[in-house]
Amino acid sequence: MTSIQRVRLLASALAIGLVVLTGCNTIEGIGKDIKKAGETIEEVAQ
Repeated sequence: MTSIQRVRLLASALAIGLVVLTGCNTIEGIGKDIKKAGETIEEVAQ
């Protein structure tokens, strides 16, 4: 494996890791927003 191939492999791995971490963070945020909206609806319904 040449040096350029190693750099490309490392850059690809870092990019994939960043996408995965960002996706998890976004999904968690959406879940919190949906939960808060549900709680608000329950309060209004009472």
